[in-house]
Amino acid sequence: MRIAAFILLVGASASAGGQTLGTTPQQANAVWQMQDSGGTAGLRGIDSVDGNVAWASGSGGTVLKTTDGGAHWEKCAVPDGATDGATLDFRGVQAWDATTAIVMASGPGDKSRLYKTTDECETWVLLYKNPDSPDGFFDSFWIDPAYKGVLVGDPVRGSFAVFETSDEGITWRRDNSKGLKVGPKPIAGFAASNSLVPRFGAGYMHGFVTGGQGGTFLIHRWATKYWSRSEIPLGSRTNASGGFSLAYRVTPPPPCTDCAGPLYQFTVAVGGDYTKPNAPTGTAAWSSDGGKTWTASIIPPHGYRSTVQWSESLKLWITAGTNGSDICRDDGRTWQPLDNGNWNALSLPFIVGPNGRIAHLNPAALPKP
Repeated sequence: MRIAAFILLVGASASAGGQTLGTTPQQANAVWQMQDSGGTAGLRGIDSVDGNVAWASGSGGTVLKTTDGGAHWEKCAVPDGATDGATLDFRGVQAWDATTAIVMASGPGDKSRLYKTTDECETWVLLYKNPDSPDGFFDSFWIDPAYKGVLVGDPVRGSFAVFETSDEGITWRRDNSKGLKVGPKPIAGFAASNSLVPRFGAGYMHGFVTGGQGGTFLIHRWATKYWSRSEIPLGSRTNASGGFSLAYRVTPPPPCTDCAGPLYQFTVAVGGDYTKPNAPTGTAAWSSDGGKTWTASIIPPHGYRSTVQWSESLKLWITAGTNGSDICRDDGRTWQPLDNGNWNALSLPFIVGPNGRIAHLNPAALPKP
């Protein structure tokens, strides 16, 4: 969905060049340690490979890379820079190492594309261009370690545009399943943080979260080819509200002889209304059965949220949006505020936002349980 250019300037912000915010004791003890991105692009794509190697992407054809944990961010060559690459908004990125990555441009018609680099971002190859131009709009993609992946776009001709790959994104096949149809009231996706599709192995759950006037749903499938949908208590059934991000963690199921799927997934979805960043109602929900049924958070995040992630090492969830970030230690039930910064997307330990904002998580500054 075409998210409006809505930016709320809240809390401390980076300087025009994205410079680190000084070294005062207060800043040194901050949860998010600011880094220098070297630019002012609106950043919505971030993927940390191992905490040292990470890639970020955003407006104006921007793609960035670090190999030293963010001490230095390198500006990559602009995909299709000789033509219209500088007009593209790269709202998603996935990287395998310091050499190989795929970026997703989100835009109307043929402004939605996928590019791949295999030479440390010196050159890019166009992998896939929106086949529905002048309609369509890419929202989110992810490819699992087995090289199966999904690309989700806004509905076209009454159905969500869903494409699948089994060769690391080289070729894509449209899914024409009846379960992807929409209506009568419109629903769509939000290209806010490249996390409508959960970042995990596709062997667990194929799915994505939606929003809009028709309500918020997890559209998903398990081992079968049939898509089903579960309603999520997020947003307020308006064009600007719904689910913006989905993440889950898997716990080992007890011994069973007839397990139909990974039923022991704790799943968290976040969202709200991006035009009301300080409104906490309808901003988070959780599921303990892999997304089949949902419950609204008892104590929600303190505003609209566009990104959420589980940290296995820290044993907690982190979510963020345009008025700050929050943590949760009880699988989505209650959230505790972390900061009031302006953020778009997470890939721990990194977080990104508008005006070139990039920061690194400081675990020592997290509130104690």
